[in-house]
Amino acid sequence: MSEPQAPGWEARLKDMGIELPETPVPVGSYALGTRTGNLLFISGQTWKVAGRTREAGAVPAEVSIERAQIAARNCALACLAEVRALLGSLDPLIQVVRVNGYVRSSKDFGQQPAVVNGASDVFREIFGEAGRHARTSIGVAELPDGACVEIDAIFEVQPEGGISNDHAVG
Repeated sequence: MSEPQAPGWEARLKDMGIELPETPVPVGSYALGTRTGNLLFISGQTWKVAGRTREAGAVPAEVSIERAQIAARNCALACLAEVRALLGSLDPLIQVVRVNGYVRSSKDFGQQPAVVNGASDVFREIFGEAGRHARTSIGVAELPDGACVEIDAIFEVQPEGGISNDHAVG
């Protein structure tokens, strides 16, 4: 189950000096997150700064594995930013359930799990055992805006945590 939450995940982030990025705006006909019961599904996130993709290119031909790991970490933080936007806080989060990582891969590259470790590691760093999750790492030919990695995630949340529809696209 989860680590002790007193004073909560938000306080833990602050203590760790981790700031979440701005919540992205959907660029298609979808919602950035959807809740069903106690599960919150967050759509795929790429690393963007000021609306521009960071670390574009195929791994490892154009982006090193190390830089792609940093991108994966930042994609995971973007997922958490969306959780916060939808629930108002990270505090209702119980655990990270599943992470899917998509790595824009050069021909014959097979180390996608090493890249997606960047996302998995930050979830474990923040949430401890509650950050341990099931995972899939997939190599793909292309990602939106040429991003080197995209991460989506499923979180278990407390039943009383409400969800905002502010980020849904209708």
